[in-house]
Amino acid sequence: MNAANQPGDEQTKYWNGIAGRAWTEEQEMLDRMYKPIEDLLVAAVPANSGHHVLDIGCGTGGMTLAVARRLGAEGRCVGIDISDPMLAAARARAEQEGVPASFIRANAQDHAFEPASFDMLISRFGVMFFDDPVRAFANMRRAVKDDAPLRFVAWRSLSENPFMTTAERTAAPLLPNLPARRPDAPGPFAFADQRRVHRILEESGWAGIDIQPIDVACTLPEKELVRYLSRFGPLGLILHEADDRTRTQVIETVRAAFEPYVHGTEVRFNAACWMICARAPDKALR
Repeated sequence: MNAANQPGDEQTKYWNGIAGRAWTEEQEMLDRMYKPIEDLLVAAVPANSGHHVLDIGCGTGGMTLAVARRLGAEGRCVGIDISDPMLAAARARAEQEGVPASFIRANAQDHAFEPASFDMLISRFGVMFFDDPVRAFANMRRAVKDDAPLRFVAWRSLSENPFMTTAERTAAPLLPNLPARRPDAPGPFAFADQRRVHRILEESGWAGIDIQPIDVACTLPEKELVRYLSRFGPLGLILHEADDRTRTQVIETVRAAFEPYVHGTEVRFNAACWMICARAPDKALR
């Protein structure tokens, strides 16, 4: 296979380009917005346990650092991601805060992890972007010890998350070149189908699969809403290409569409997600 056809090339380009820069520059806003979801995952990590934990799709490292702090001096948390700008931010945060977390720049789908080197795998919205998810989860299963838990959060369906699609739905009549989402393609909503997720985990060798819906109340300051709606998702991908007049019109129109979510100085929305858990089976029983 030549370099031009390596798995995940499209995602690598995306997360090292516009998306990676946006997530890095808006790190504080996004960390605050998704902290309730992060807290659910971090709470599942045994405190002061000395565990070795892998954070998949760690981005700018907020959850990696939170887990490292929870594990204490005897534990270790490693974040893995494909985005150079996001990992640069993660490493800078770890150094600034004096947290002993480490980071790997690689695709978890095919990275050569040391076998059975982790006690737990976690992810907040970081596992829906694999080119070959069965291969990815099989590779990650080999990286954990027998009976190690996997726990991650992924978005449910587009229809259950209207806040997440308000910008693109509203902007579509004004931007004919707005890219459409492709069902089951790598992306935020690739794991919307519960049965598909179960099948991926089963085929990749995980056991004890449990998929439960969770609805998490998230917020962001109203003063940050325009930055949010103009920088993320399909709209954020192309809005910078528009002329000033079109850009102004789009932002004004989209901002008005978010009004139902605005409550004074705060924006509130419901994140409809899956909490997905599984375990690596004992090798002696396979």
